Amino acid sequence: MRWIVDGMNVIGTRPDGWWHDRHGAMVRLVDMLERWVAANGHDVTVVFEQPPRPPIRSSLIEVTHAPRPQPNSGDFEILRRVAAEPDAVAVRVVTSDHWLADQARAAGASVYGSDAFRCQLEGRS
Repeated sequence: MRWIVDGMNVIGTRPDGWWHDRHGAMVRLVDMLERWVAANGHDVTVVFEQPPRPPIRSSLIEVTHAPRPQPNSGDFEILRRVAAEPDAVAVRVVTSDHWLADQARAAGASVYGSDAFRCQLEGRS
């Protein structure tokens, strides 16, 4: 299963003050994703709307962003990636955005809610 994660949607599931340190929140999410991938071997890409500054690198997951930061640009990048997959049925999009979820399903991907995914990353069911 290939997972494409709407990064800011997952970060936004917890009102933990992430907006005071957006980059720190992105680093923490990437760290959680790396631990999750190390434990289960999934193929994960996390998409942000703008490039993290400084860049966030990972040897376990793909950390990427929309080509140009603008409203909903991350959603469009996720849909572009789903469309580029040879087998969209093997893709799971993680988002809480209803429009993106509908578009991903229409393209053949399955959708997993951001809050449920965050619980999974944190080891809660």
